[in-house]
Amino acid sequence: MIPPSPSMANYSHATEHSFLQSVSPLATFLKLTSLGFTIGVGVVGNLLISILLVKDKSLHRTPYYFLLDLCASDILRSAICFPFVFTSVKNGSAWTYGALTCKVIAFLGVLSCFHTAFMLFCVSVTRYLAIAHHRFYTKRLTFWTCLAVICMVWTLSVAMAFPPVLDVGTYSFIREEDQCTFQHRSFRANDSLGFMLLLALILLATQLVYLKLIFFVHDRRKMKPVQFVPAVSQNWTFHGPGASGQAAANWLAGFGRGPTPPTLLGIRQNTNAAGRRRLLVLDEFKTEKRISRMFYAVTFFFLALWGPYLVACYWRVFTRGPVVPGGYLTAAVWMSFAQAGVNPFICIFSNRELRRCFSATLLYCRKSRLPREPYCVI
Repeated sequence: MIPPSPSMANYSHATEHSFLQSVSPLATFLKLTSLGFTIGVGVVGNLLISILLVKDKSLHRTPYYFLLDLCASDILRSAICFPFVFTSVKNGSAWTYGALTCKVIAFLGVLSCFHTAFMLFCVSVTRYLAIAHHRFYTKRLTFWTCLAVICMVWTLSVAMAFPPVLDVGTYSFIREEDQCTFQHRSFRANDSLGFMLLLALILLATQLVYLKLIFFVHDRRKMKPVQFVPAVSQNWTFHGPGASGQAAANWLAGFGRGPTPPTLLGIRQNTNAAGRRRLLVLDEFKTEKRISRMFYAVTFFFLALWGPYLVACYWRVFTRGPVVPGGYLTAAVWMSFAQAGVNPFICIFSNRELRRCFSATLLYCRKSRLPREPYCVI
């Protein structure tokens, strides 16, 4: 092993003198146990979800492409970054791998954090398009569009995580956190404030998009009084002031039979089977709402588990007097680690489609469904 560099051995933090005291064996045991469980769940759980999304062709759709990318990011963080934290805790909060390795591990950890934040924001925008502008969503968000969005998110994440490698913001080993990450000092002596502000703005923008989606769905649920106006019918093609437009919409979608309605003369009927799926029917609307709830749950837990750590970071940047309590900082750091392992549970428990595909594809518990009678026979 490479001995620790002088710059890291002489790391001067305001609370180093209090942390160098003997650490409780019980606290070390709890840290190692919880971190080992997080590593196992983060790797195995996200890997199972990834295999399911790749293997089941019915899940080869826009939202699940983004979910696969989120699982890959969590696997990267759980399999590469967390074992180094585990080793540092085991060695008594000491880093023994050198300054370059510390910067690489810190880069990967920050890369995963910003990637998840950027991706959740893009997912929130696509969720709004799927419900509010479903025709545009189904036409434009293809596999290649999703691939372009994923590449853009990774590029932005690299652009945010790479400058500290060149000592802009400074990556170093933080003994109180047992990890290599940003060295948060006063905002006048460090550049990490800009990175934290951008992360907070991304999370805020994501919540605003979901809030707009909630208002959109709520406005469409308002009941309006029914006004009965007689419609004109010629060969069962209803038109006129009292027509709801459903007959014309069915005819345009290719479902109509018989002569062309008088109000649609000169308009070509759509006979393309793919074009018929542009209409958002009730079942598709419910499916999109379930997927939106799943992704909002992922976003909520990301904010809830990273929130205490962000508060601690802002505390160290803006406060010169009292330091962050050790117990609070340790709990906040381990909560941010747990975020990498909660997504598989959220996806399975909040998405009925994923549960069905998981039991059928990976557990091979395919239930035989009897066809339902279209009529009630007495």
